[in-house]
Amino acid sequence: MMSNSMSAKVQWLDGMKFVATSGTGHSVVMDGNREGHAPTPMEMVLMAAGSCSSVDVVSILEKTRQQFVRCEVELEGKRADSVPAVFTDIHMHFKVYGKGVAEQHVERAVKLSADKYCSVSIMLGASVNVTHSFEVIEA
Repeated sequence: MMSNSMSAKVQWLDGMKFVATSGTGHSVVMDGNREGHAPTPMEMVLMAAGSCSSVDVVSILEKTRQQFVRCEVELEGKRADSVPAVFTDIHMHFKVYGKGVAEQHVERAVKLSADKYCSVSIMLGASVNVTHSFEVIEA
C-alpha cells in the first residue's frame, strides 16, 4: 500500500544552483538565476503542472483508444509584479496529433485532468487562475 507522504532533498551546488533529489532517487538541477544553467524553481512548477496534466490526458486518450501519435502542452504563466512574484494566471494549451482523433475525447480528457485528476494543477488552482484549451492536429 502506498503512503500519502513524499520526501525530497535540495542541496546547494554553487552560485544559485541546487540539485533536488526526490524520495524515489531522481535528481534535477535548478538555478535561481533566470539566465542560469537550469530551470528556475518557478519554471519547474510550470513544468510540473504541464507534466501532471499530460499524464492524465495521455492516459484518458489511451483508454478511449484514440489513434494519437503525439501530445504536447504549451504553458504560459503570468506572475505578479511585486514580491512574492507568484503565478496569477497559468494557461495550458494541449496539442494532440493523430489520425481521426475525436475532439470530444480530447476535450473530455483535458476537462477531467483539470477538474478531477491533476493534483498539481488543482492545487495551484486554489490561488491561480488556471485555464485550458486544446487543438487536434491530423498527423
